[in-house]
Amino acid sequence: MIFQGSSAALSHTGKVRSNNQDSGYAGSNLFVVADGMGGHAGGDVASSLAIRRLEDLDRPFASSGDAERSLREAITGTAGDIIAMVGRRPELSGMGTTVSALMMVDQHAVIAHIGDSRVYLFREGQLTQITADHTFVQRLVDSGRITVEEARYHPRRSVLMRVLGDMDPDPEVDTFIMATQPGDRWLLCSDGLSGVVDDAHTTKILSQGFTPARTCDLLLKQTLDGGAPDNVTIVIVDVGGPHPVVTGTPTIVGSASTPLDIDVPSSARPGWTGWLHPNRQAANEPTHFEPDAEFLEELIEEDRRRARRRRIGWIVGAVVVIALMMGGLVLAYNWTQTRFFVGADETSVVIYRGVQQDIGPIALSSEYEQTGIDLADLPEFTRQTVETTISAGSLTEAREIVDRLRRQAEAAG
Repeated sequence: MIFQGSSAALSHTGKVRSNNQDSGYAGSNLFVVADGMGGHAGGDVASSLAIRRLEDLDRPFASSGDAERSLREAITGTAGDIIAMVGRRPELSGMGTTVSALMMVDQHAVIAHIGDSRVYLFREGQLTQITADHTFVQRLVDSGRITVEEARYHPRRSVLMRVLGDMDPDPEVDTFIMATQPGDRWLLCSDGLSGVVDDAHTTKILSQGFTPARTCDLLLKQTLDGGAPDNVTIVIVDVGGPHPVVTGTPTIVGSASTPLDIDVPSSARPGWTGWLHPNRQAANEPTHFEPDAEFLEELIEEDRRRARRRRIGWIVGAVVVIALMMGGLVLAYNWTQTRFFVGADETSVVIYRGVQQDIGPIALSSEYEQTGIDLADLPEFTRQTVETTISAGSLTEAREIVDRLRRQAEAAG
């Protein structure tokens, strides 16, 4: 089913950067924002690779589940494309990109996300952030170490913990499916918008009911008025509503709108990379973030804390499981000691406490009472029955069995 609604995409370099490393895509069913990073041209290439890989998914799908699997596979495949590109062009080492993607399938929105670009849902006057930022600062918020407001101005707010880059061929991508309805307005954006314009002002602009294109313009103006220190990419998708259905050629904005095979100077210095990814870098940006030793130590210590919490969790879980097992064994053993049976030792009839079974070397029965009845005095069949044991529900029942055996011994004598 072709998505019925209207959409728009817009991308701007901002007031500080000299080049635009963002990319955006608004098609018939697929909508994407990718925020590239990695120094001169590297971010351009990474975000363009993401759009190139994903645009093949702009088609109808039989089910939202099929769409979710295809979207996850395509984003993971983008990581392979980036690794392959760096293999051919080592000067691009360290490049990467975020991806926030939305696919419309019947009455559902299929969402995939990695990095700190965002997907919002504006429904009935309320703006809700649907994706979670994969940043170091968001981790501090989640752990209660800083507040959401403090996170907006934290000096490390753009340090990414998960991103599509040249270090991980199998990145962890968040995917999920949500029901959507006519009147919903979806907003996808890079952190160039969300880091400058707060939710209250974004809500005010979205609620005015302008077309997606006009709304993109108003959000961009708000960002430029706020200084626009980073590239800004905005995609707006309306489900149903009063606007005409947009069909035909998709809208591609940002670096993906230009040919991918761009010229990259061999002297370009790659940015710091690894399992953490720094703030985005422009080619002529002299004040880009370089991690100092104190910050690296903070990140390492945070990861150690996570590892310790995981170990403690495993230990506590193991202790709880062992305690439950031991408690169960104690209860089971105590129950066996409420049972009795009549058996034999080498020469005589004995009342035993417990059950006839043993667990390996652990005996679940013990001698409780000698009866004084010799096995030799019992009839052959009765003696064999005693030697194979006779179960009793209680001590009283066991003694009744013994009385019968005594009478048989006396009669046989």
